[in-house]
This record gives sequence, C-alpha cells and structure tokens, in this order.
Amino acid sequence: MNIHGVKVYGVQMDSQTRCRHYHSPIDIIAIRFPCCDAYYPCYKCHEEVGGHAAARWGKHQRDEQAILCGACGHQLTIHEYMACGSSCPGCKAAFNPGCQNHYHLYFEM
Repeated sequence: MNIHGVKVYGVQMDSQTRCRHYHSPIDIIAIRFPCCDAYYPCYKCHEEVGGHAAARWGKHQRDEQAILCGACGHQLTIHEYMACGSSCPGCKAAFNPGCQNHYHLYFEM
C-alpha cells in the first residue's frame, strides 16, 4: 500500500499504517528495515510478509531516515524519532510511546 507516496508492506493496514498487530489510534508509524530497504508497520508484519530475517539498524546509522509518519508522511531519522517525545515533528500527531519497548528489535542499543 502507498502511504503518502511511500510503499509500505504489512498485514491488514489502513491509510495511516495501522496493521493487524498494532491498530490503536496512535499506532501510526512505519519503520524501514535495513535488510530489505522496505517499510513495514511493525516487526510482526515483517515476520509475516518479509520473507527473511529482520536486521536492526546499527548505532552508527542513527542519521538514516527510517521512520514514516502515517498521519502526514514526514520521514524521520532514527535519531529524530528517538528524540521526538512520541509525536511527529512535522504534524505533531501522537505516536505510541509503547513503541519504545520494541526499540531493541529495530535498533542496536
């Protein structure tokens, strides 16, 4: 599905990147995985449709644009995402602060 002109892969997604696994009003980001250079709403979607093991972003890659706001299409670097206080710097939409519990799945800590 194209979300603000960016191809996002996932399972039962809506127009703001909510998926079958995470679909609360504030579950509106997609993460680009370095292994396939593709955006997915979550690690579970990557597991289901990615076709390969997920790789994490390295500590030295924090300046890579890897987060897509499903509300406005703003793309954040990993550093911007980790420092944004759970809201989009572009449109101020709220992101799920619980996503921080999964950082270790996406980013080397």
